[in-house]
Amino acid sequence: MSKSSNKSVVPGARDALDRFKMEAASEVGVNLKQGYNGDLTSREAGSVGGQMVKKMIQSYENSMK
Repeated sequence: MSKSSNKSVVPGARDALDRFKMEAASEVGVNLKQGYNGDLTSREAGSVGGQMVKKMIQSYENSMK
């Protein structure tokens, strides 16, 4: 029986994702802090996630050119 964990398969991936999240939050005007951000509104959290997806799609489209 395997046990699931939150360990990253790629070393440094979590740090890179955290930097990406902070950058996206800054772009949409949401003030994230290191660690727990459970006090964000749904709108703020959605704005950050939406910006991250937008940037990922843009990056993919640019790589296809």
